[in-house]
Amino acid sequence: MLLAACGKPAPPPAKPLVVSTAPVQIAPFSELVETVSTLEAIDEVQLAAQAGGRIQQLGIGQGDKVKAGQLLLVLDQVQLQADLATLLAREEKDKLNYQRYEYLVRQGAASAIQRDQFRAQYVESREAVRAKRADLAFRDLRSPIDGTVADVQVKVGDVISAGDPFTRLIRNDRLFARIDVPAIFSDRIRPGLPVTLKQAGSDRVLVQGRIDSVDPNVLAGSQALLVKAAFANPGGGLRNGQRLRATVELDRRQLPSVPFAAVTQSSGQSFVFRVGTLAELKLQPGKASIEQLEALPPGSRFALQTPVKLGGLQNNRYPVLQGLDSGRQVITSNLLNLRHGMPIKVN
Repeated sequence: MLLAACGKPAPPPAKPLVVSTAPVQIAPFSELVETVSTLEAIDEVQLAAQAGGRIQQLGIGQGDKVKAGQLLLVLDQVQLQADLATLLAREEKDKLNYQRYEYLVRQGAASAIQRDQFRAQYVESREAVRAKRADLAFRDLRSPIDGTVADVQVKVGDVISAGDPFTRLIRNDRLFARIDVPAIFSDRIRPGLPVTLKQAGSDRVLVQGRIDSVDPNVLAGSQALLVKAAFANPGGGLRNGQRLRATVELDRRQLPSVPFAAVTQSSGQSFVFRVGTLAELKLQPGKASIEQLEALPPGSRFALQTPVKLGGLQNNRYPVLQGLDSGRQVITSNLLNLRHGMPIKVN
């Protein structure tokens, strides 16, 4: 009866749980837009002959490296050569007649009017020769730039028409990334924003650059805004027409952050367990037995479950938008065994 009157003694406090911790520290976080891009060669030329005719010589094939001015294709020139020979003969005759009458005028044996008529004939025949030589030059197609030959769609003996493209010359050493950005970000997209290109299905960064230009129009069908970013490609690892993942950085800020391992979720709310003192626990005791915990040695530390508002995960860390200040310690291990107010021992 005496024992019953005195009541049962309070149970001893729980043994501290050994945990690991990490500081809440400032880290850079970016607001990113993930989208797709298509690479486009800055120097790309559609090759087409300026005159029609039958191909007599074809000195290129797919993948060939060519230099500016290099002869690529020769069209049949037999008829033009014959026409040129006739015009050259006429030019020579008209030149001699003009020179003869020039001499006679100086001797007083012919009139200036006659000389001027022969001079006009000579000028006319001379210009006809120049025009025919230009026609001949159009039948020798030379490379306008240094580059690599794409698919060649003709062969020797084919007849081609003036202006019909038959291949392309491409330089892959400098490329544009054509990036489609959703139109909802149109008021924030501007030249100079950082751009990162990655291989499809991978997080490996291939190249980095900045936006060079922004199209003033939004594409009606996709509601996307076209932006372009130029990249150097000296090794030729990237190619014209290649599709890549593109990341545009809209903003970058320094924010308090916690490791991924410190965060738990419950009913849509994010929590972390921060390391606190008994005095802090008394301010928010929850279901913790304060009387029992007061029996622990002075300086004991406790797990304090703290609701936080977080941003998106980047580099295995969450930015803390609300709920924690920089410099606090958060627990990163044994989270499943932790409860609010549980005594802990930092490993």
